[in-house]
Amino acid sequence: MWRTVRLWFDPDEVRSVGTTPDYRFSLANERTFLAWMRTALALIGGGLAVAQFLPHHRLRVAIAVSLLALGGLVAIRSVDHWARSEKAMRQNEALPPSRFPAILAIVITVGAGVLLIATLL
Repeated sequence: MWRTVRLWFDPDEVRSVGTTPDYRFSLANERTFLAWMRTALALIGGGLAVAQFLPHHRLRVAIAVSLLALGGLVAIRSVDHWARSEKAMRQNEALPPSRFPAILAIVITVGAGVLLIATLL
């Protein structure tokens, strides 16, 4: 586990394996990472907005905390996926599969439904 976490913070660790891939692929991987980070920031911003602007309702804190936690999870997952993808490209392997986009879509859909109900009540 610590080796995986070390990949997140040490670019030299990622570059120590395999050969340098075409820079276009590395840059595309970085753009994907940045898109995930924007998603994480949007979730965190949504959590703060819910905490500030949703009428006092018992679901307010649960929704706000859920959005904040989900934003943090997306941020951690994005850096992990970036490092694993970069390592796979350098070793000329298939990119790592991920169920996270589907899981995130389901969680956001359920969260939107809960937020809608809380807003209407």
